[in-house]
Amino acid sequence: MAIDVSTLQNIYVDSCERHGVLPNAAVLSGFFKAEVKKSFKELCNLEIFLDQLNDIDFPPLLDVCLSIDTSEIEAVDIHDGSSRVLNGDYALSLMRAFNQKLRVVDLQDSLYGKDFLRELSQGGLTCQVLNLRSSRFRKLNMAGEFMRIHTLNLDFNTSLTSFREDCFTCMPNLSYLSMCATRVANLWTTIAALTKLSSLVELRFQKWLCCNETGSSSAPCGGKSDYQCEYGQIRSCSNNEAPSIVLGEQTDFNSGTEETLRNMFSFNDVTMNQEVQSMMEDSSDDGEVDFSTHWQEFDYMDSLSNESSGWNRQVNLQDEVPFITMCNRNEESLAGAFTRHMTDVALKKIDRERAAVTYSQYFEYLPYKRKYKESVVRILNRREIKENRTFFQTKKNKRSYPSKNSQYFYTRSFCAAKVGSSAWPSLHPLSVSGCDLGGGRRSFRPRQFEYHPSISSLLVFGTLDGEVVVVNHENEKIVSYVPSLGAMNSVLGLCWLKRYPSKLIAGSDNGSLKLYDVEHMPPTLTGIYSGAGSVTFDDFDQLTSVHVNATDELFLASGYSKNVALYDINSGRRIQMFTDMHREHINVVKFSNHSPSIFATSSFDHDVKLWDLRQKPMQPCYTTSSSNGNVMVCFSPDDHYLLVSAVDNEVRQLLAVDGRPHLNFEISSTASSQNYTRSYYMNGRDYIISGSCDEHVVRVCCAQTGRRLKDISLEGRGLGTSMYVQSLRGDPFRDFNLSILAAYMRPNSKYEIVKVNLLASCDRSKECSYSQHSQSSNGMGG
Repeated sequence: MAIDVSTLQNIYVDSCERHGVLPNAAVLSGFFKAEVKKSFKELCNLEIFLDQLNDIDFPPLLDVCLSIDTSEIEAVDIHDGSSRVLNGDYALSLMRAFNQKLRVVDLQDSLYGKDFLRELSQGGLTCQVLNLRSSRFRKLNMAGEFMRIHTLNLDFNTSLTSFREDCFTCMPNLSYLSMCATRVANLWTTIAALTKLSSLVELRFQKWLCCNETGSSSAPCGGKSDYQCEYGQIRSCSNNEAPSIVLGEQTDFNSGTEETLRNMFSFNDVTMNQEVQSMMEDSSDDGEVDFSTHWQEFDYMDSLSNESSGWNRQVNLQDEVPFITMCNRNEESLAGAFTRHMTDVALKKIDRERAAVTYSQYFEYLPYKRKYKESVVRILNRREIKENRTFFQTKKNKRSYPSKNSQYFYTRSFCAAKVGSSAWPSLHPLSVSGCDLGGGRRSFRPRQFEYHPSISSLLVFGTLDGEVVVVNHENEKIVSYVPSLGAMNSVLGLCWLKRYPSKLIAGSDNGSLKLYDVEHMPPTLTGIYSGAGSVTFDDFDQLTSVHVNATDELFLASGYSKNVALYDINSGRRIQMFTDMHREHINVVKFSNHSPSIFATSSFDHDVKLWDLRQKPMQPCYTTSSSNGNVMVCFSPDDHYLLVSAVDNEVRQLLAVDGRPHLNFEISSTASSQNYTRSYYMNGRDYIISGSCDEHVVRVCCAQTGRRLKDISLEGRGLGTSMYVQSLRGDPFRDFNLSILAAYMRPNSKYEIVKVNLLASCDRSKECSYSQHSQSSNGMGG
């Protein structure tokens, strides 16, 4: 026989007496209301408000949970909107103790710590409705058991930027998902994650803005407002309406989820606005939750709170009536927002045109300014008959690079189109950490790396421990190894010689500079390194960068100073010190690829300068300035351009001949003065890759148009394994291949080199899961 509500209340009172605490008035009120509902033959549910409890109230409640399964209580709803921080362990234990009776968990605006959110995500809940509105997830990773949940609210989670690929696989019955006013921006990863929701009926995925351009949001109470969202202009609706995307009453997601979602984000019909699509993904000390800030983006957050809670209430928890049917019954709440099926989502013609224009301005849908998809047969036929009508030209009627007469042009175009088709490209760690170096299995902590300029299989990296390791990155075998021998600290500068492919320059942050000959470096620790074939140069204190000129005769060194040192490789001497070249320290110095006397310097004084050794650098050839301190500068492979990267995603391309601006890559900033950004060329000078040490995303942009081709998200597999970009390089021999020196945000962990193949899909690759290593950031060097 079921325990009645009054008996359950007596159990609670007796438990309070045993624990020496007074019964909580709010709990007693909850029992009374449940009994009243039962008498009126309504759903007998017990409501518990966490913000009305103290820590001492939890033990008696946990005792009651032992009897709740056999009681008349049909459902338990837990609410919290507390302005004070409660014991998260108590709260979570209480939620889980109610087992299958748990119905609604409303944690909007709660102030529980990140450990609570992490434990909730990983351990799961048995509730049917979960409201995490205004929580502080940075990257959603719901890995626990959420088998009964059918409604999830993540509105106004202003730190949320991305999903893990499998974050929704634990929610097979999720039907209603709301993510209004989040900062999720990556369409590829978002679609791939949402396609796992086979039961999805309604999706709210909008960034609310009022009709004025500033985004302010005042509307007269009870009046009407024109709202804007990512999908364009929505008709005027009353304040108690909440536009949504209704996917259909009986949509078969098992057969067409991905197609449906891709149609939802169709580039012809709808598009993300510039701010949302290019939104920078936040970083924090933790990889999944963010408690660095808690700001409200919209003035009308409270009014939408009522709409959101009303949306939850409309779901019939007992009968699970589809939400579409509820819309028909209650047209006042959702009438006119979006129609019953995705085929009716079409916006007004002017909005579709505006969306298409916005997309074409900031993203590259097809490579090299192609406006239409073309048949491979047709393109090859035009090439065969030398038809030139499809040549695209610049504004000055000069043919753009690369020349379309080259067969390679077509390969690049088709490969670029393929790159955009996969949400997750293939990511594979360079697995040399387990190599046996004589003294047992060793793991390395790489800090800098460089591809070999003429041997496609070789790559060298320097470590935080002063080691220099040459590896065959194709078979992941160590070719040569030099221990630090106490002579070097972190290796920040590496540069191969071009005419002498077995030699390289290595410099460490303690100023040590050496030339090594790979042929004389032993492959393991068992072979004793005698120093044969090496040359030691005069120290350059606090070194951050080295670079060899085109003829392998000279190299430059820079660091935490305003000076640059010039060394003669043949004699092994420092031949000159150029002093006070900048007003602040010079982070990177680079020779041009073809002229042995031209070099560029980038400094944190905001200036980039071009110099000529033939003029005995007293005066730069020219100076150009950035808005922030400069982290990187490099020449394009043909020396036509200079690529400049300044702090916090300020990336520009200049004409190398005179420093005139050629292209500004519009990458949103994060307002962080420590967000050191590095950019390099890929596929010759076709594309640039850019990453920053406060973010876990690498951006691939067209070097001729500036438009975004791809975002590569670095996500570790496991708790606390979010990654950030320490350095990166394009593979000089393989198109759309690059390597990233990635570090994890967990303290006291390791770096690793991650190889990325943009032409291979992670969905089909077994190489996508990688080990969990990490380390704190060092912002200097290339």
